[in-house]
Amino acid sequence: MSHLSSPPPKHKGEHKGHSLPRGSERGSSSRDKDRSVTVSTAVSMPAGGKGSRTNCSQSTPQKASNRLISEKSPYLLQHAYNPVDWYPWGQEAFDKARKENKPIFLSVGYSTCHWCHMMEEESFQNEEIGRLLNEDFVSVKVDREERPDVDKVYMTFVQATSSGGGWPMSVWLTPNLQPFVGGTYFPPEDGLTRVGFRTVLLRIREQWKQNKNALLENSQRVTTALLARSEICTGDRQLPPSAATMNSRCFQQLDEGYDEEYGGFAEAPKFPTPVILSFLFSYWLSHRLTQDGSRAQQMALHTLKMMANGGIRDHIGQGFHRYSTDRQWHVPHFEKMLYDQGQLVVAYSQAFQISGDEFYSDVAKGILQYVTRNLSHRSGGFYSAEDADSPPERGARPKEGAFYVWTVQEVQQLLPEPVSGATEPLTAGQLLMKHYGLTEAGNISPSQDPKGELQGQNVLTVRYSLELTAARFGLEVEAVRTLLDTGLEKLFQARKHRPKPHLDSKMLAAWNGLMVSGFAVAGAALGMERLINQATNGAKFLKRHMFDVASSRLMRTCYAGSGGTVEHSNPPSWGFLEDYAFVVRGLLDLYEASLESAWLEWALRLQDTQDRLFWDSRGGGYFCSETELGAGLPLRLKDDQDGAEPSANSVSAHNLLRLHGFTGHKDWIDKCVCLLTAFSERMRRVPVALPEMVRALSAHQQTLKQVLILADGDPSSFLSRQLPFLNTLRRLEDRATAYVCENQACSMPITEPSELRKLLHQ
Repeated sequence: MSHLSSPPPKHKGEHKGHSLPRGSERGSSSRDKDRSVTVSTAVSMPAGGKGSRTNCSQSTPQKASNRLISEKSPYLLQHAYNPVDWYPWGQEAFDKARKENKPIFLSVGYSTCHWCHMMEEESFQNEEIGRLLNEDFVSVKVDREERPDVDKVYMTFVQATSSGGGWPMSVWLTPNLQPFVGGTYFPPEDGLTRVGFRTVLLRIREQWKQNKNALLENSQRVTTALLARSEICTGDRQLPPSAATMNSRCFQQLDEGYDEEYGGFAEAPKFPTPVILSFLFSYWLSHRLTQDGSRAQQMALHTLKMMANGGIRDHIGQGFHRYSTDRQWHVPHFEKMLYDQGQLVVAYSQAFQISGDEFYSDVAKGILQYVTRNLSHRSGGFYSAEDADSPPERGARPKEGAFYVWTVQEVQQLLPEPVSGATEPLTAGQLLMKHYGLTEAGNISPSQDPKGELQGQNVLTVRYSLELTAARFGLEVEAVRTLLDTGLEKLFQARKHRPKPHLDSKMLAAWNGLMVSGFAVAGAALGMERLINQATNGAKFLKRHMFDVASSRLMRTCYAGSGGTVEHSNPPSWGFLEDYAFVVRGLLDLYEASLESAWLEWALRLQDTQDRLFWDSRGGGYFCSETELGAGLPLRLKDDQDGAEPSANSVSAHNLLRLHGFTGHKDWIDKCVCLLTAFSERMRRVPVALPEMVRALSAHQQTLKQVLILADGDPSSFLSRQLPFLNTLRRLEDRATAYVCENQACSMPITEPSELRKLLHQ
């Protein structure tokens, strides 16, 4: 088995998750991290040498289109004018490979992936490379966000046979879809320490002709080993592990990897990791009176504050970028993903509830402001992402971060007004530049800008508190706050005139579910009915456009059409496990925020469908894909890591517990126990890889309190029909009355909020 790689420049390959802290079995080579050039093979090889994206493939319409022109995916459309004879994932491509006895070249990415753009421009637009691919391979292009099952299967191979993984992912398959060579981004030609894509193609072509049988045998051997390694089942275990033990070990592993100065849990790159922050808040809640509990709270709050002050947050337009390329949260990888916004708004809302500090609620409101403005369809759905790249000016070649960075000269020209009352001559621009760390030479290190595209540019990052900035210039704090807010608004208005990053207007059920949760949780935590209404609109969108009533199935994707319409692929793209798990979570959060029982009823219906389509009745837990949808793939997997997004099994464990609490149905709790038992070995081995599941394990093994509030006392309500004991509860003096219940045994009626608060803290 050979492995060729070179040290990564700034963000060679796309990172979609987080590097796990020390104590993880994967460390900095987690499933979500990439290397600049990675080649992994099942046998030894001889040594040797966008859709609407500006200024890319669609800027040359004179070129003939390939069959991807008929697809809906923005990522596939970005490759529709390549000289490569691309096929979408499907039987037509597989039949061609078998008939012509050719290996399949599988290229997987997504439309806002910087290094996917690079490989498209460098290699897939190259006529010679196109001829090589067309003559000797069947080339298949996959949008990983449309087909997470395909992505996960072959990423498992790449990670198992190399030191990392990421996007673009490049894998060579037999006509029977078994992988035998895998890698990530390749430059077009060989370098001093890097093998080029053309060379890789020539080597694989030669191996396929000379040693095909050996390739097939070794491919089968690797696939068999991956099947055994990836199996997750209950085995001989009857019960899940101790929650107290898993909690303690997970916390200790996080504590060991914690960055005391800047927050977060790695050196660089640094990811937001909302699942870890949620775990720390839950750990604090159950250990409030201990030193470790206080430590967990401090770790989470400090991380959230440092992130919000750093360049990973867009201080002008709000929202968060994908990750930071440095330890300080300063220079980000600039793409913005919907799933980050949905999870982070929950984390900041929780931070506000815990701390009472409006700093966190302001950040949460800013995230939702960004999503409403930039990622929202007028019918209520939410778009997937905004690209990192955009042209610095009309007609120019796209550069990463061009939309978001500033020179000192630009800021000075936009904010020339003198600031009255300062102890020295000062303009509004100088005040803003001081507070946000802008310098004449630029504040981006050359090591983070290997192509020199960002020389003299600055990323806004808070360098001083408002109090320190005010003291530095002898100003009042509120005056400084007003001046900075006014300055940021002027920069925002000026930025509108720049060429915008590409918008991926694909809408995914799973990520829309996360965003429904974000609006619902924030609305409840901040007491803002408007946000709950937006969550309701999001849920209505899902039911109207992404749910098939006849089969009770969710669709994975839909797309923004012209004139504000919504379009679907034909045939429809059906949902995966994460679509059901995240939408059910969103509906439960919306029910708790709005008390509209229709959302609880739909959640129950979707959970029934999820159980029917994905439950492993033999080994426990849920498969990521339906049996039929994944037909032909060499593996059917269960996601076993909480990364950039939580594992759908982790979320499902929480959902099952909550549904049991709402309905009393024993089947939900039995499935939850079986699921947690199936993942026991993974949790025991590396609990920090599954912090969201450890949270579910804790919730299961604790006696949970339910707060019941009777507003109308309607015994015919949906909840009363599910839980008959509710009919014994009555309102006092025609007032809203609360009961705190454990195991369907309830407290005396409570009508004063102060009494309820006291009881909950016992």
